[in-house]
Amino acid sequence: MEKEEWKNYFLKQCQELKIEMDEKKQEQFYNYMELLIQWNKNINLTAITEPEEVLQKHFIDSLTILPYIDEKATIIDVGTGAGFPGIPVKIAKESTKVILLDALNKRLNFLQEVINTLQLSNIETIHVRAEEAGKNKTLRENFDIATSRAVAPLNILVEYLLPLVKLGGKCICMKGSNIEEEIGNSKKAIEILGGKIEKISEFNLPNSDIKRNIIVIKKVSKTPEKYPRKPGIPSKEPIQ
Repeated sequence: MEKEEWKNYFLKQCQELKIEMDEKKQEQFYNYMELLIQWNKNINLTAITEPEEVLQKHFIDSLTILPYIDEKATIIDVGTGAGFPGIPVKIAKESTKVILLDALNKRLNFLQEVINTLQLSNIETIHVRAEEAGKNKTLRENFDIATSRAVAPLNILVEYLLPLVKLGGKCICMKGSNIEEEIGNSKKAIEILGGKIEKISEFNLPNSDIKRNIIVIKKVSKTPEKYPRKPGIPSKEPIQ
């Protein structure tokens, strides 16, 4: 797929989501895709490497959370991996402040290269585990939004995310299809950690049969000090 053809297809997909995407942003996304494919030859960032698939399954998928994000929101993307959804959100909504958190330094080196090449501002990377971030006084209950894509089942994920969110803020959890059991298993954890499910949105990615769910959880009370527990414990012993 030639560059202009890729950009036109990307623009069409964005229009389906009612997202404005000027020439500068289209160029940033194209450069991001090129960097991702190039770096992926040396370090494992993604199994998706075809330009058209990167566009739909990474970029467009990440942009589906934009309606839940206010201008100038402070956002932490937990377990960001190759930068999803944090970097696409930052490109689309320049006024946001974004922290990209990951436990693997190799990925953060890639993300820093993307930030520098795309000349993004008010965005930084943090090398730390999610459980440790939630205990860090400068990060705990400091964000309007904590988000994550394809990191853990919901009852584990909320222990990573809710401690980072301000009272009145929200978690935006990006999920695939068939989430009923996950939601059922996570109700107690959400309540204990100070959250309340505000909205569940099910949809297909534009021009596809790929099902997605966005679960928005509002922070309605402070997270008890004991959470998150030590690294590894939430995944081994989820709150039941």
